[in-house]
Amino acid sequence: MNFDDILCHIGGFGRFQKTLYVWICLPQIFLAFHMLVSVFTGAVPPHLCRSTRPSAAAPAFSNFSLVAVPDGRPDLSCTFSLNHSDSETTNRQPTGRCQGGWDYSTETFKSTVVTEWDLVCDSATMNNVGSSIYMFGLLVGAAVFGSLADKYGRRTIILVNLATQAVFGVGAAFAPNFYIYTAFRFMVGTSVSGVIINAFVLGTEWTGSKHRMLAGIITDYFFGVGYILLAAVAYLIRDWRKLQLTISAPGFLFIFYVWVLPKSARWLMANDRKEEAWELIQKAAHMNGQPLAKDLEMCKGHENTEKTEVKKKHSCIDLLRTPKMRKQSLIVFYLWFVNVLVYYGLSLNISDFGMNIYLTQMVFGLVEMPARTITLFTLNRSRKISQLAFLAVGGTACLLTVFIPSDLSVIKSVLAIIGKFGITASLSIIYVYSAEVFPTVIRQNGIGMGSMCARTGGVLAPMMYLLRNISPHAPMVLCGVCPLLGSALTLLLPETANKPLPDTIEDIEGTTLSEEDGGVRPIICEPQQHQHKLTNNSKDEEQQFNPGW
Repeated sequence: MNFDDILCHIGGFGRFQKTLYVWICLPQIFLAFHMLVSVFTGAVPPHLCRSTRPSAAAPAFSNFSLVAVPDGRPDLSCTFSLNHSDSETTNRQPTGRCQGGWDYSTETFKSTVVTEWDLVCDSATMNNVGSSIYMFGLLVGAAVFGSLADKYGRRTIILVNLATQAVFGVGAAFAPNFYIYTAFRFMVGTSVSGVIINAFVLGTEWTGSKHRMLAGIITDYFFGVGYILLAAVAYLIRDWRKLQLTISAPGFLFIFYVWVLPKSARWLMANDRKEEAWELIQKAAHMNGQPLAKDLEMCKGHENTEKTEVKKKHSCIDLLRTPKMRKQSLIVFYLWFVNVLVYYGLSLNISDFGMNIYLTQMVFGLVEMPARTITLFTLNRSRKISQLAFLAVGGTACLLTVFIPSDLSVIKSVLAIIGKFGITASLSIIYVYSAEVFPTVIRQNGIGMGSMCARTGGVLAPMMYLLRNISPHAPMVLCGVCPLLGSALTLLLPETANKPLPDTIEDIEGTTLSEEDGGVRPIICEPQQHQHKLTNNSKDEEQQFNPGW
């Protein structure tokens, strides 16, 4: 009897699992806070070089309107007239770099990290670099805490990362300079990955196969709730230090998880801690109202299954060794990359669309709900067409914003929201699609490499907007063209909906491979064992419907 059979007897989504998902979903709200707070803490308000003051005593606040629009007056923001003539004719007079600092508009933000440390003009790139370093923290956290969880357990790593997130999140609110602030944010990023990955895996390992997709959607909804709530919190708190403290300090309340968060019985059994596992199983059965008599053969059957699965070892090289596998792997890696690149490219730069930043943030959060829900209905019909269609919708909408004049900010924002809808749905689909494209023997390696490509997209997303120095439309052109290319490449992938999962590379290639070609002999097993290989492999499932990845 394997663990999925046990879940069938004790209840795959009973009271025990529902309570567990409450504990898993609560941190998702704060994870969304940390992921997107830089939209407000790193915002760049309209600013004027102090040397453009008409008099020494009165700053030219009335001139902020000249630089408040995307095509405003950069000469007023970063330079001053050497002969101190009227600022309206500054572009016809000799100018110099601003050395006396800047005056910032406080109409929208009381303070941000930009106004705190003057990250404008020559130092503007530092703001984007700081966001990329945070995203790099997500990449490091995914690589480090994924493997540590296999060694020390999901619960332990979740608790450690929740504590890390609270400590360094609060520390960032008191950072004395931008470099320490960025270092603290990097640590927060690593902890966010650690919580997202292992919380989702913990829930997956306790949930029956019939409810895993629905359970995954539930966690996504809570991330969306955090997305929306952040707009309200940021609207009420306009000072960046207070905002950072507000979203971080409640993290200390999760200390009670030490007493309520259960371990993974599946992980305990795989690590020969069967007595602990059995105690948890009996507790879950009791809470679900389905007591189960102890079956000693259960542990033996699970142990045998685990030993069978680790006999054959494969590496990432197998993803590229053979023609069809290489083609499918490269396409899937690109889809991971482009989905996350555009998702965070849109999410972190909502101020570019010209509407109220708080309203845009709230709408971007609201659109996550239907975008993720619609995939429940389209995925069962076709993985391939769903992926292709939503990428095309997202890319086309982003590309159309380029042709909308700046004064039509409402239309531009509506198109951006449609683009966000398409990319969010596409991002949800790629988790499932990639797990079905890769054969069982290298599925873990394939999804792991896909996740690394996704994190690379996240790192590059903040830097993408430096292309505005080349052309103001360049970032949105990139957000449009890249998904459209991905949509076209999806045509070359196989349809996997309602089809048996491939187990070997031979299943992909459709021919018998020699050992020199990196082939493997087919593994003969019963259909039930096939199912077990997928559902019992938490590393495969942890990717599905996971916004943090």
